[in-house]
Amino acid sequence: MELVDAAVKYAWAFLGTPYRWGGDDPMDGFDCSGFVIEILTAIGKLPRGYDTTAAGLFRRFPRAGMGRPGNLVFWHAASDKQRIVHVEFCLDNMLAIGASGGGSKTTTIEAAIRSNAFIKIRPIRSREHVAGFVDPFAAKLW
Repeated sequence: MELVDAAVKYAWAFLGTPYRWGGDDPMDGFDCSGFVIEILTAIGKLPRGYDTTAAGLFRRFPRAGMGRPGNLVFWHAASDKQRIVHVEFCLDNMLAIGASGGGSKTTTIEAAIRSNAFIKIRPIRSREHVAGFVDPFAAKLW
């Protein structure tokens, strides 16, 4: 099994996991960057204990022209195209899986349920404010 295939399979295992602001743990929930870091750490593309934001991930990896399995897709703020605010993991060129629907007040499972904030699969292109893609598999290990 290729590394990208292993990453995609691992990502699918978290479908339905609650969103939690600042979360980076399968038992307590993930925020967007915590989920992506979990995937990339599990397959050896990031070191254990690595922690950053969506913007940090956008700066870390080489740019990719489009979504393909294993790439990361980023969104910018509606009011500021330079400010990266969200990241998800591409399943293909049309769909991404990510922790979404929550915000800074989503700190419990109950809050995630009220906000419909979970790891879910959503289309990429039909959503506004796509900032770009990166390819963590083209990058050197840390």
